[in-house]
This record gives sequence, structure tokens and C-alpha cells, in this order.
Amino acid sequence: MQPRVPGRDRECEQLDELLRAVRGGESRALVIRGEAGVGKTRMLEYLVDHARGFRVARVTSIQSEMELAFAGLHQLCLSMTDRLDELPGAQRAAVGAALGLGAGHAPDGFLVALGVLGLLSEAAREQPLLCVVDDAQWLDRASLQTLAFTARRLGAESVALVFAVRAQDPAVSEPAEPVGLPELPLQGLSDHDARALLRATIPGPVDDHVLDRIVAETRGNPLALRELPKTSTLGELAGGFGLPAAPAIKARLRDAYLRRTAGLPPETQHFLLVAAADPTGEPALLWLAAERSGIDIDAAAPAVAAGLVEIGDRVRFTHPIARSAVYWAASPDDRRSAHRALAAATDPATDPDRHAWHAAYGASNPGEAVAAELERSALRARIRGGVAAAAAFLARAVELTPDPDRRRTRALAAAQATHEAGDPDTALKLLSLAEAGLDDDRLHAEADLVRARIAFTTNRGSAAPTLLLDAASRLAPHDPAHARETYLEVIDAAIFAGPQSYDRGQNDAARAARATPAPHPPRPADLLLDGWATRILDGHRAAVPALRHALGAYRRPELQPEEALRRLWLTAATAAGLWDHDTLSVLSIRNLDLVRSSGLATALPLALTVRCLVHVIEGELAAAETAAAEVRTVSEAVGTAAPLYADLLVAAWRGHETECLDLGRRADEGALRRGEGVGPVVSSWARALLYNSFGRYDEAAEAAQQANKEYVQLEVGIPVWSLVEYIEAAARTGATDEAYAALTRLTEVTDPAGTDWATGIEARSHALLATGSAAETHYLHAIDNLTRTTVRGELARAHLVYGEWLRRERRGHIAREHLHTAYELFTTMGMAGFAQRAARELAATGENIRKPAADTGNELTAQETQVVRLVREGLTDPEIGSRLFISPRTVEWHLRKIFAKLGVGSRRDLHPPPQ
Repeated sequence: MQPRVPGRDRECEQLDELLRAVRGGESRALVIRGEAGVGKTRMLEYLVDHARGFRVARVTSIQSEMELAFAGLHQLCLSMTDRLDELPGAQRAAVGAALGLGAGHAPDGFLVALGVLGLLSEAAREQPLLCVVDDAQWLDRASLQTLAFTARRLGAESVALVFAVRAQDPAVSEPAEPVGLPELPLQGLSDHDARALLRATIPGPVDDHVLDRIVAETRGNPLALRELPKTSTLGELAGGFGLPAAPAIKARLRDAYLRRTAGLPPETQHFLLVAAADPTGEPALLWLAAERSGIDIDAAAPAVAAGLVEIGDRVRFTHPIARSAVYWAASPDDRRSAHRALAAATDPATDPDRHAWHAAYGASNPGEAVAAELERSALRARIRGGVAAAAAFLARAVELTPDPDRRRTRALAAAQATHEAGDPDTALKLLSLAEAGLDDDRLHAEADLVRARIAFTTNRGSAAPTLLLDAASRLAPHDPAHARETYLEVIDAAIFAGPQSYDRGQNDAARAARATPAPHPPRPADLLLDGWATRILDGHRAAVPALRHALGAYRRPELQPEEALRRLWLTAATAAGLWDHDTLSVLSIRNLDLVRSSGLATALPLALTVRCLVHVIEGELAAAETAAAEVRTVSEAVGTAAPLYADLLVAAWRGHETECLDLGRRADEGALRRGEGVGPVVSSWARALLYNSFGRYDEAAEAAQQANKEYVQLEVGIPVWSLVEYIEAAARTGATDEAYAALTRLTEVTDPAGTDWATGIEARSHALLATGSAAETHYLHAIDNLTRTTVRGELARAHLVYGEWLRRERRGHIAREHLHTAYELFTTMGMAGFAQRAARELAATGENIRKPAADTGNELTAQETQVVRLVREGLTDPEIGSRLFISPRTVEWHLRKIFAKLGVGSRRDLHPPPQ
């Protein structure tokens, strides 16, 4: 066993503690971060050497493999595939497809990540598992995202996942994966340790001043301290290190390696170049490529003797800088020659993608055969879920395509793939290539569409609807059906952009949609588009029948899942606009199930937010909190910022003022960055609801007015709901004229909807402005209608305002009855603000309200509470793991702790007793 690394006692102790924790049943993740040559690989070697009793899996990342989807994952997991059968079916299929073990549709990266989490957990059942990933900055994107997700979700699996990562350029503001994990930063050695290492490296006596200068200029970098003296005289070191313009450590190390290779025989240098161009490190492949290049096997010996490479079961450069230096110092012709030799040595039947890659980089001139092979590799990469790899293959295919028209077509495909891979800047450059000299109007239209979608992704402001509209208009003569789908995208984008997108947005899209014939029979998207066009151009009342018909199409069981998910947000907004709670609930459940089953991580926060909204409407705040927590969990798991709207809705109805205002502020800041005009509308409505619950009507009126001030035409959902809050607040503050104006606008959407929800809200709003028997009639009508719904929060509010009116009418006995009903409903639902308002009213009638006993709680953590709720829903451990993005073994661990805390012995005991 290796002793501790010299000068790294503190760091070695941290690694020892990590191993002890994992041996004890915990899981740990760690990122070792530092500059090139600072000793990251040495720390990984120490960790592996001290992992007695561990199963060890290693990944050595190579820069030239960054474009090969799941190449790193293949290294890590291939020895564990005997455990694949332990995974749930969808996860098993996704991981198998990612590893190239089966055919099928492209797996969503999130489903692959869940599967890898489960696979590592299963692999660690018999003995702890240590996974080390060296040079993680060079992992292919798909593998890095998967392993970063896995590291963030480790719990109690006895797994350690440790990354060694090159320190990021300080000029780059956005942190790169892996993020959100504990870090062990590696700095240079202390002056004392650096001098000791240098004295051991340099033979003979060395002047102390020279040592001090070397240590200062290398900043204690161990590799620099070992390597630079091998290729420099002491005079050079002493004189050169003090120059202000001295090159950076990495550049000096590269030059040192190059000076060492320059003294090797030409045949050995050629061998090193072929080895540097080969990302696999497979000796058999390297010997075959060397043979095809006319290199004798003995040519490797001087490189090994010089300490540049090690040859065993794999060919490995002693440091990545050495590999990079050898490769990039060669002439372009020599690099192409090495790649051609590797292409000839790679079997296109068993490894077609690496064969295509080497053939592409070995090509001296454009050639259709190589470009077409890269295009096929891009398709295979998509099937495995590697959209970034597909983008890289297509981009190289563009460079090698000789025919201008075909090159533009491939550039357009590459731009689309690059956009999907999350690289908008490169996508825009490829779009410029596609558009240069383009005289095909249809391709121009498709390029415009990609550009518009990039705009919508990067900034959901008023620019996106305009760009989408231009693209749709250009598509219409060539592909009317596609154009109509794009017009629907314009309307969708315009809702996000807010009121400023009326002109050159939804209005023009609606007019253009009417002028573009729908296919026969019309698709669900056509029905939805026609309904929205009618609503925009002819008003809400005229559109209600068409919109209901469209929603009926989206409720049909035979609807294609892709179409349901594509319109997930817009159909929910439509149902809310029609005050159709039943359809909104059905769609939210069905769409969330579809998202879960497909593993579409990017759609999950939105689907959960819609489901959270339904729970809030129904007064099921505990269930809403579970959905909101899951939004946070999935966002944390995939390393993205969590949407805040679900938490904001819950906080407003809970009456949690500090939390609501903080979430609203943060939501507004995020919406401003993304250009979402609708964002401030949501936060203003939340404040209005919150202040109404407290009876602070002036503040409620101001917030509700803020939510609606820019809307010159009727909208759906929250912009309309803010009218409800304004009517109540304005009625209480004496602004009756303004309240009546808001009621007129509200009635324009509630009356044609005609649902119990809409009719109840309209009646309650009328009652707030009426007097005498007319007011009482409206109050009773509101309660009667809302009682027939599951919209419990609004029903409780109807009882509350009726009770308040009865108290003012000095009808205390009946007032107490309705105020009691409201108080009990609010208390049961956990709506503290409204409950306190009801309690104050009851106290004013002379009723004493006994506060509920404080809940001592059972000290379950938030995640344990979620596990209990999911057990009560009947989910199995693997299903709970998939829902919470943890492994089944971590679920088992949580259940053991829950049983102990609650004093129960089985899952059956967690179910509430029957009513």
C-alpha cells in the first residue's frame, strides 16, 4: 500500500475519511479540482490503493473522445452489465441503449442517469464500490451529465464517486459539471515540501536562491517541479523563471515534454503520435495501426524508457499534457496520417463511430463517402441519446461535404442538433453556414425556425414570437401543416412573453392561422390552434365551443404521447381559461404520467408545476408541497435552477408571508433574465392572494392591479384570477367603480364558461359588490355552485365572505355557522392566513376559537415525509426511487429510519386507518 502522498497529509486524511464512511454504508461524492500537474491523478491513485475490500471502476477521460456519446459511461459500467436485469424495465432499456447493448428509441438522458444510479447501487450490494473518473473535464457530455446526476443523488448505497477535474478558467463565469458536489481543491505544495521534492529531483547541490526562484515560479506544482529540471539547466531555470512574460505552467510542461520527445528516434515519435490520436488505449489496435504505418513494434521501447508512456493492458501516457503536446506539435499532414492508420485498423462493423471519426480526421480533402459515414454516426448517436455527439458528427460532416447544397442541408441539421445539445452560439454559427448562398425558400424557413427556437430557449421575451411568426409565414407555402404547428408555438411563446407580444405575436399568428388551411381531418393541434385564433380575434365567448372541442381531442386515450407532451403547457392554460377543473385535473395526471414513463427530465418540472396548481386549486396543499418539493428535487438532481412558481403558489395559500415575498422576488428576477413577461403577473397575483388572506386589502388591491395593468385583452388563468383578488380588495377599500369594471371583465370569461367553478366565482364577486337580499342571493348561489366542485379553497372563501357579510348585517348566529365552516376548511387545508382571518371574524361574533394543539411532530425529515406519502400511494421501493431520484437501496434506508422514528414495523403500518 502506498504511504501518504508527500505534502498532502490533509487531503489524504479527507480521502481516508471518505473510504471509512463508504465502508460504513454511506455513499459519498467528491470533486478533486486543481490545475494541470498539481497531483489530481496521484490522489486518485492513493484512493484506489487504499480502497481495501472495494470493487473499483475507473474512467480515464481523453479529450479526443469527447464527441463519442456515453464513451465514459461505457468504460465505467460495462463490467457491471450483469446487474442490468435488476433495474426497472425502462431504466434497463435506457442504460442498455446508451451502452450500445440494444436497439430502440433514443433514451432520455435522465432515464439513463436514473438507471446508472440503480446500477451502481446494485453493483455495491456485495462490497463497497469506488468509481474514479480522471480528467472529467474531457468526458463526453452525455457521460458527464449522467455521472454528475448520479453523484448528486447518492444516498446509502456504499458507493463512492470521485472526479478529478482541471481547474476552470477564471474568465468563465458559468460553473461546469460536475457542480453541486463537495470539493477537494488541490493547490501547489507548500514551499517546504516543494523544495524537498525539487532537491530529490535535481542531482547534486543546488543554490538555495535558485530553489526559491523555481518554487515561486512553479507555485509548488509537483509535475512542474519534477519535469522542468529534466530538460533545463539550472542556469536556465534560475534566469528564466523570473521573467514577467514567462509562459504559464501548462505551456512550460508542454515544452518540456516536447524537448524530451524531440530526442527520440523518428519512428518512436511517429508511434507516439499514433498513440496520442487513439482514445481507446487498446494495445492490439495501436500495434495494428502502427504496422499499417510501417512502424516496428520495437519503436515503442524508447518512449517507455523516457517515461512518456506506459504499456500494459492499456497504452497510457504518463500525463495528459504529454499526450496533448505530442498530438498538437505534429504537422497537420502527420496527424491526418495517424488518423488514417487508426481508421484502417478500426473495424467499421464493430466500432463504426470511431472508424468514421478517424476517417474524418484523416481526410485531406472533402469527400462525400466520409461525410455520409459521419451522418450515419450522428444518427446512431441520437439513438443512444447522445445529442451532443450527434451535433459533433454533423458539424464535421459539414466540413467534409463537397456539394454546396448538401453541405447547407447538413449545416442546418447540425445547427438543430447543436441547439438541442445546449450550445446556442455554435448553433447560430452553423445556421449562418446553412444560410450562406441558400436559395431554397423552404430551407430558409426551416433555418428561421431553428433561429426562433434558439431565441425562445435563451430569452423568452417578445423577440421569440416575432421570429417564430416569420418562420411560420415562410413555411406556409411549402408545408402548411408544419406552419400551423409553428403558429401554435407563436401563441404559446406569446403567453410567456406577456402583454407586449400582442402585435407581431399572437394577433398576427391568429390571422395567419385562419389563412392557412388545416389538413383533413384536422389534428388535435389544428383544433387547438383554431380555437385560440377565434379567441384572439373574435373574443372568449365565441371561442369556448372550439376550445372545448380541442380539449376533448387532447383527453382522448388514443392521443399520441408526443403530441400530449408537446402541448402540455398550452392545454393546461386552455383548461384553466375555460374554468374546466375536471379537464385540467385529468390532463395534469395523464401528462405527468407520460413524462415519468418517458423519462423526459426537461419536461418534468413543468408537468409537476401544473399538477401542483391542480392540487392548490383543490385545497390539497400537502400534495401540492410534495409536487413542489419534487420540482426542486429534479432540478437539483440534473443541476439546473428550480422553477419557483410551484413553491410560490403553495406559500401564498399557506399564508407564509416572508417565504411568499422572497419567492416572488426571486421568480421576478429569473423571469426578467429569461424575458418572461408573464412571470411578474404570477408573483403579483400571489401577493394579492396573500394580502387578501390577511385582510390587508389596500396592499392586495395594489398587487392585483399590478398583475393586470398591461393586459388590454382577456387572458387565461392567473391574469384573470388576479381580477378576482382585485374585486375583493377593491370592494373592501371602497373602490367600487374600479371593482365593477374588473367584475365586467371577469364576467366576460366566467359567463360563457358556465362551469360550477366559474359560476361560483362570478356569483361570489357579484355578492361582494351587492347589498341587501341581492347580495345574499349571490352568496348562496356561489356556495351552492362551489360545493359541487373540488375547488375547496374558493368554497371556503365563499363561506368566509358570506359569514363576514352576515356579521355586518348583525345576523350573528348564521354568521358563526358559515365562519365556523370556513375556519374548519382553512385549518384542515393548512391555509393559515385565511384561517386567522376567519378566527378574527368569529371572535368579533363573541366566539372563542381554541387554537389547535401544536404538532410535536415525529421529526421526519422532508425526504422521509415524501417517502411515507409515496408508500401510502402504493408505490414500490424502485418506483419511489424513480420518483425521488434516489436508488431503491436509499429508499430501504429511509424506511428503516422511518419505522424506528414512528415505532412501526412494516410498510402496512404507514397507511392511515380506513375512515
